Amino acid sequence: MVLIFSHIDLPLDIIPASFWSSSSLQQLHYQRLMEKVNELVSQKPVVVFSLSSCCMSYTVKSLFLDLGVNADVHELDEEPHGREIQKALSKLVGRNPPVPVVFIGGRLVGSTDRVMSLHLGGHLVQLLTDAGALWL
Repeated sequence: MVLIFSHIDLPLDIIPASFWSSSSLQQLHYQRLMEKVNELVSQKPVVVFSLSSCCMSYTVKSLFLDLGVNADVHELDEEPHGREIQKALSKLVGRNPPVPVVFIGGRLVGSTDRVMSLHLGGHLVQLLTDAGALWL
């Protein structure tokens, strides 16, 4: 395995273990993961980060489906870097496990409780419409 820094290739076995536990490396890794998350959420009006076995994720995905919203769903337990993205999302939302994590119009909405609160309060449809995810 090789670690690539810009254009320098380093075999992983010559890098000291202390390097991997450094806070600056962890921060860099977190920033790269969040860049990936930001890239994903900027591509579609509604993005849901989920686990395929999570009942709360299922509830949110079902709600969007019932409303006619074609959400971009990322099942983190089925994606190559899903576990790492899940850790980054945990840090972002302040809870573990973080799923589901819902973004509408590129903005973090939150989890099931926040989505349901918006829906019951009559604000979710307008938010979805403003994001271009729903046409009335």
